[in-house]
Amino acid sequence: MPEIEEMLHLKDLWNEEEARRLGNDQLGLLRYRSNLLGADLRITNFGGGNTSSKFELRDPFSRAPVRVLAVKGSGGDIGSITESGFALLYLDRLEQLKTLYRGEQYEDEMVGYYSLAAFGHNRVAASIDTPLHAFLPFEHVDHLHPDWAIALAASANGKPKLEEFNRQFGRRIVWLPWQRPGFELALRLERAVRENPGAEGIILGGHGLFTWGKTQRECYLNSIRTIDEMGEFVLEHQKRKGTLFGGPVCSTASERMEIAAAILPALRGAVSSNRRVIAHYNDHEDALAFANSQWARELSALGTSCPDHFLRTRVSPMFISWDPQKQDRKLLKARIQEQVVRYRADYRRYYDSYATKDSPKLRDTNPSVVIIPGVGLFGFGKNKSEARITSEFFINAVHVMAGANALEGAATPGPLPQARTSEQSNEFTQFHNYVALPRSEAFRIEYWALEEAKLQRMPREAEFSRKIALVVGGASGIGREVALLLARRGAHLVIADFNQAGAEKVAAEAAAVSSKEQVAHAAADLSSAESLAQTVNSTILRFGGIDAIVNTAAIYPVPASDGELNLSEWANTFSVNVSANYLLARATAWVFKDQNLHASMVLTSSANAVVPKQGSEAYDTSKAALNHLVRELAIKLGPEVRVNGIAPATVVAGSTMFPRDRVIQSLEKYKIAFSTEENTEALRAKLADFYAQRTLTKRPILPEDCARAIVWLAGEESAKTTGHIIPVDGGLAEAFLR
Repeated sequence: MPEIEEMLHLKDLWNEEEARRLGNDQLGLLRYRSNLLGADLRITNFGGGNTSSKFELRDPFSRAPVRVLAVKGSGGDIGSITESGFALLYLDRLEQLKTLYRGEQYEDEMVGYYSLAAFGHNRVAASIDTPLHAFLPFEHVDHLHPDWAIALAASANGKPKLEEFNRQFGRRIVWLPWQRPGFELALRLERAVRENPGAEGIILGGHGLFTWGKTQRECYLNSIRTIDEMGEFVLEHQKRKGTLFGGPVCSTASERMEIAAAILPALRGAVSSNRRVIAHYNDHEDALAFANSQWARELSALGTSCPDHFLRTRVSPMFISWDPQKQDRKLLKARIQEQVVRYRADYRRYYDSYATKDSPKLRDTNPSVVIIPGVGLFGFGKNKSEARITSEFFINAVHVMAGANALEGAATPGPLPQARTSEQSNEFTQFHNYVALPRSEAFRIEYWALEEAKLQRMPREAEFSRKIALVVGGASGIGREVALLLARRGAHLVIADFNQAGAEKVAAEAAAVSSKEQVAHAAADLSSAESLAQTVNSTILRFGGIDAIVNTAAIYPVPASDGELNLSEWANTFSVNVSANYLLARATAWVFKDQNLHASMVLTSSANAVVPKQGSEAYDTSKAALNHLVRELAIKLGPEVRVNGIAPATVVAGSTMFPRDRVIQSLEKYKIAFSTEENTEALRAKLADFYAQRTLTKRPILPEDCARAIVWLAGEESAKTTGHIIPVDGGLAEAFLR
């Protein structure tokens, strides 16, 4: 049994017992190896890198054993990939492609052949890295993007530093100048191995790392050992260097979370000029060290180096010049608006400079990463996961820049080692020891027709996928159904309720039909402006803003035996059913104003607002007041915010306003037969059926009926409706609008 390899920074996660259970199942072992490598972001970032194995399978036509390549499919993530995520291809057919290759300017046409080389029934889209793995003469190959390796790859003195690394650790890692991933790079990798017998790996200038092995275990060990040693090498240099990025020019704001919450709606709105985005705020110590540094502006302008990085982070982030110790938040918001206009103009010039008639159309001109000194960095994406991963990718880029900075020494004469020729060397951009890809190369990757094809294969986005909804009263009844329906339609949700345990439970239910990253919960006291402000701030910090507010919370006071309420109960009814909605609108008005994005608010009224009933004066009049508040808020918050409401008839199922004792009291009042042994929901169903007979449709009003109306009002399908109350009462004639 192989011993666990001891390392300085990484951990050998290989479990021989688990590997032995997989036997000679090479695809299973490839999946196992890949998952181990993807479990540590220091080894490779999410969705980045590629792994492969070559082995024999029985040909479904000839029944003879043939050599196949199993390689991570396009768009996959090695940390979570399963056996079904690998493309399987005939190796001999991939080899034959060399005879069809017409040269570098035609290399993209080779991708069309990959699907023709598919083995058997496998139809996983093969990635552009497929020939890179196919042509390397090794059974098992890893192509990874560890920060420590890219620090060497992105250093102006990277090649001599790699030679120093090889001497220090007794290694044979080969340097290969920059070449865009594709067929040409595959041939260059093959040639580099042929010209360097005994090579243990290859550093791709400005890109990443290739390693290999005769067995799955040997390949895994070679990869993590190489990365660990490169980590030791880079971190030793960082320790000796001390101060990075030219040193700090400002300090981290102690109230950075408050600042982030205060400026995020304006920032999110500013970068949503093309399509709404979801935010992720990151105040990691490395992000702050970079943001606060003297070189942050210049390095930000250069952008990232590794292709996998800037496909997420765009060609460069947006840096906001601001000092938290000397300048206020009002100025910061103004600078955000000024800077984003400049960023869009610069990005359009970048596109226009390199686009050809065959290039994909201009995409979003907004930044996906924003850096603010003293506060940290903000990532943006179509959903929370993408926004978080984007911010993590830029922290990877920060680590690369830090490593290159630490490796800086005496200037190396001659062209940059990333370049294949002296002429090409002038196209790369350098700041101190960090080297960024030429803008032309960045554009070729960002607007690569093959990347565009990958984007076009993505499934259509859900209706609410880019929207953030705060559902107050979401722990039960109508609120719970609203939360679940919004989750199914892709919304990012914060479920708030006085009953925090109930809100947490519903959040778990919503996450099960959506994702954990897209759902949060919070405690909210509707009678407290401070509590509502905290709920709003936590929603902003979680997702970046608010696009829809739904409030279904209300109370129905039960009068004493004489049919009267005391004054405190009367006041509390109006406090929760009316004033709380006003407080909620007041707590969020600034968010909507700063975002400058169309938003909606949906409040829950009742048929009782227009139908007077014996013994429910407080509830009925509070809902009548709420109806008019809807109209007032529609005027006050327009045009950015539409405000509407629904007016259900009695909703008994799942309602906290109908606890068991009240249901029994009502059943007795209306002389409806029941048994005390029946469960509460069965008793509620009997009462709901009784109420249904009062309506024209004769059907009980369920929480999901109300939820569908609320979600319609919250979405774009009702974009021209505001200041209205929609009845959801089954056709209650007494409640017809007059």
